[in-house]
Amino acid sequence: MNVQSLLPKLRDPDEREAIRFDDRSLSYRDLAGAAATVAERVAGTHRVAVWATSSPQTCVAVAGAVMAGVPIVPINPKAGERELSHIVADSEPALVMVEPGLALPEALAEVPAHEVSLEPGTGEFPAEPDGETPALIVYTSGTTGAPKGVVLPRRAIGSNLDAVADAWEWTGEDVLVHALPLFHVHGLILGTLGPLRLGGTMRHLGKFSSERVAEELAGPATMLFGVPTMYRRLADDAERDPAIARALGHARLLVSGSAALPAVEHQRIERLTGQQVVERYGMSETIMNCGVRASGDRRPGYVGRPFDGVELRLVDDHGDVIEVRDDDTVGEIQVRGRNLFTGYLNRPDATDEAFVNGWFRTGDVATRSADGYVRIVGRRATDIIKSGGYKIGAGEIENALLEHPGVAEVAVTGEPSEDLGERIVAWVVAESTIQPSEQELVDHVAKLLTPHKRPRVVRFVDSLPRNDMGKVMKKVLRG
Repeated sequence: MNVQSLLPKLRDPDEREAIRFDDRSLSYRDLAGAAATVAERVAGTHRVAVWATSSPQTCVAVAGAVMAGVPIVPINPKAGERELSHIVADSEPALVMVEPGLALPEALAEVPAHEVSLEPGTGEFPAEPDGETPALIVYTSGTTGAPKGVVLPRRAIGSNLDAVADAWEWTGEDVLVHALPLFHVHGLILGTLGPLRLGGTMRHLGKFSSERVAEELAGPATMLFGVPTMYRRLADDAERDPAIARALGHARLLVSGSAALPAVEHQRIERLTGQQVVERYGMSETIMNCGVRASGDRRPGYVGRPFDGVELRLVDDHGDVIEVRDDDTVGEIQVRGRNLFTGYLNRPDATDEAFVNGWFRTGDVATRSADGYVRIVGRRATDIIKSGGYKIGAGEIENALLEHPGVAEVAVTGEPSEDLGERIVAWVVAESTIQPSEQELVDHVAKLLTPHKRPRVVRFVDSLPRNDMGKVMKKVLRG
């Protein structure tokens, strides 16, 4: 497929359904007509923002700007005042596109607003620019300072979506259902631009519901994209309602991402539905790096091999490449390829720091098996615990704890210890009907793993702090 034309179907549209939100559906002809009006409005501007609600207007706004070759800054409608003010000042959008009738916050008061209509116009799309032209500027979560704008060129999006489609046997005949937010790589690039690039259909639920997912999968939907918290709810609801389990069993592909899906949830879903969930690994700066193939071995806890066009290596603490593939040696993931971003907006210093000899330093750590399957251990900063001379991955302990019937959710962190360097701390949300003791959970881990991996402290909490994509914010716990 031509990478330069990101959404070729919009240049030759038909009556096939492109997107659906609840009872509002737009065909490719409808979407092309409405997007052409946006393209005319934004043409020639240096950059535009999109108030990225989960709505057809967001899809029209993004499609129109993509076709006009104008970089888009998707904004989380739940962004706090300080974060929003920083994004607006840093990206300096010429205008902000918004769903009609929504009031925008004070931080956007000086930016001209354009209300996006779903009605087809009479405009035409201009010629699209080359592949190096920025398409999206996605702001990071800002866990280590102010959010940084990740500049994603058109070639990264087009080439990566094509590689993912090939791995997942994803075609224009597929109907994708999801309820992911439309301001992140997962929901916007993979979940919206993906089906539109292929000429398929995207059905967005607005708000996640197991019943709604089941309704779509029992009907025309063939694929589901979700995050681990969604799959846990699906498993819970499938246990009480066989109709939900049957509907999930009809899917061609169930894909989980944004965080690791615990092995216990893999097993529950397979037992209940007969389906094995596919995992993948990506991030804002790289889009999608690895994924289990549709026809491949779906191993719980693994994100498969690198997608076509992506090179991946592991390096040790000294930056030396780890050649051994033993599914045990831990190293930081570095990647390079056409999927990479071009840099952080207005931050050449941060861009330089992120690369080493053309390789992007992800900050994620993993192991690699003999056949090339990658297993993510966690983030270098938060998920590797150095205790008693050992380098321990938090994810392994979390998976072990989740096998205990009294554990509903868990996060494992390290905290300073005079004698161990760091001690392992487990933050546990207990099942409502079972209240395990601290010692019971410590012994459970020591039995399943090895004694040095047992938690030294167990803290029971009512809930775990999570971001919009369902990832546990461990720095909040550690604070």
